[in-house]
Amino acid sequence: MTGAAQVSVVMSVYNGAAQLPETLDSVLSQRDCDLELIVVNDGSSDDSPGILDRYAAKESRLRVIHQRNTGLTLALATGCAEASGEFIARQDAGDISLPGRLVGQLGFLRSHPQAVMCCGGVRFVGPLREPLFQVQMPMEQLDKGLRQLSTGNFQGPPHHGATMFRADAYRQAGGYRLPFVVAQDIDLWLRLSEIGQCLGLTETMYEARVEMASISSRRRKDQLQMCALAIACTQARNEGRAEPLLADRALPTTSPARAMDGWERARFHYFVASCLRSTDPVAARRYYWMATRENPLHFKALLRSVLG
Repeated sequence: MTGAAQVSVVMSVYNGAAQLPETLDSVLSQRDCDLELIVVNDGSSDDSPGILDRYAAKESRLRVIHQRNTGLTLALATGCAEASGEFIARQDAGDISLPGRLVGQLGFLRSHPQAVMCCGGVRFVGPLREPLFQVQMPMEQLDKGLRQLSTGNFQGPPHHGATMFRADAYRQAGGYRLPFVVAQDIDLWLRLSEIGQCLGLTETMYEARVEMASISSRRRKDQLQMCALAIACTQARNEGRAEPLLADRALPTTSPARAMDGWERARFHYFVASCLRSTDPVAARRYYWMATRENPLHFKALLRSVLG
């Protein structure tokens, strides 16, 4: 890479070896954009460190930071602190940046100086890359969604990993805040929206894998709690009050979440099946059966597995 990076892509990985090469390739193959890829290995015990080191030995644009396991928020803060680009793009391990993603978002932010963050459309796929659904929040729809300060009406970007933001705005906003061990993205977007507009693109630029082990699947209750806290902090700032941040609240920790029980695993399989029901009935029936095996009392899944 010659000269300074235009875009610093920041990613954390924890035991993500299975899909890590595909993710790295999707970023490093981006065209017409000077980039650096900063990957924080957050204490992985699988082959993730070895994969990263092998890639880094061949690819000067890749910078790897090895550290003990601290959780996603601190890992992202560490990676963003090392970013040299004018813009920071997020990427999640296991997901794919589609061709043209970075140059498209870069051009959009440069042509919309009032915008501090943008997010492309996202294609969500199942555990075996089955197409599930797509989400776009074009232009001001995203900005308006971030300004609906109630948990029932609030709408953020389709996916954390699909965003790009101005590095100076990120620093001005205070970056990722460590007490938000989950919903750290929502807390950041709300503070960025106080600096400038957060806009969406109509083009699908990112592929996100829906997995049972994801934070959204395992820590949904914590996410809702921290989303409500982020909104409460925003309301306090808007009204000139001190943020209700942390001192008197029982916050989630970075300790590993408990294993999912049979009902939770069944609910995940049922969700995937419901997404596939109209497009791939055979695959949907397989997931309905998986839900039934996890929880024989999931009668909706049993009915669907029989009737389709």
